[in-house]
Amino acid sequence: MGGIASSPIDPPRYVRTPLLRPRSEAKRSRIIDAAMQHFAKHGYHAARVGDIADELGIAKGSIFQHFGSKDGLFFEVYKRAVRSFSKYLDAPAEVRAAGFFEVLYYWLVRTEHLLHEDWIPYRISLLGNYGTDLVLKREINRFLTTEDPYGTVAFVRFGLERGELRKDTDVEMIVSILDWTVERFQDALLTAELDPALFRRQSQMPEKKEARIRQFLELLKRAIGTGSVAGKARPEIRKAAPPVAARKKAL
Repeated sequence: MGGIASSPIDPPRYVRTPLLRPRSEAKRSRIIDAAMQHFAKHGYHAARVGDIADELGIAKGSIFQHFGSKDGLFFEVYKRAVRSFSKYLDAPAEVRAAGFFEVLYYWLVRTEHLLHEDWIPYRISLLGNYGTDLVLKREINRFLTTEDPYGTVAFVRFGLERGELRKDTDVEMIVSILDWTVERFQDALLTAELDPALFRRQSQMPEKKEARIRQFLELLKRAIGTGSVAGKARPEIRKAAPPVAARKKAL
């Protein structure tokens, strides 16, 4: 798998999707479904549009007609994968009532659910975040910032309204801290099993993930939490069954 900007490429020719007829919409959806499976199995760089077309029994040019390029196709696959994940505030009501950091805890302890139940969309999100070239990565970052698919902004405002987050720190900065740290922490919890070659130092992960989660949350509390919240012990929360479509990060 090549790294960021591993090969010089022209900016992807993303297709602005017009209003489609039902048959065209259905065909486009079938292509995305097949491409999601193909990219998840082979990775971004090894995937071939021609192979996806062969699987579907259609002409390669038909895929380019709908998506413009391989990058354009992957971008649509990535968006579908990310949109399938739950948002932060989709946690059960009793967890939300316990507060901001309990919501984080709820999703973090369910991270492994992604590997076993949502492997394909999670794999796609990893490829988009770490295994694509720089031009495509910029488009992905723009999408994440514009659409906020994980509901991070609403989640941060939820924490501020409850008085659990620092009000002397810019909201966008807190959102960025969550995006940077939570996603990377969840990836570290899973990638040793999913893709040992994708990240470094995966063999040094402690066996007791619960302890790592607690330590991670304590660090976050000290960074963005109020002093009163940082010193509180975590209340016991009745464990709820994970949602059918648990989010990436499990978020």
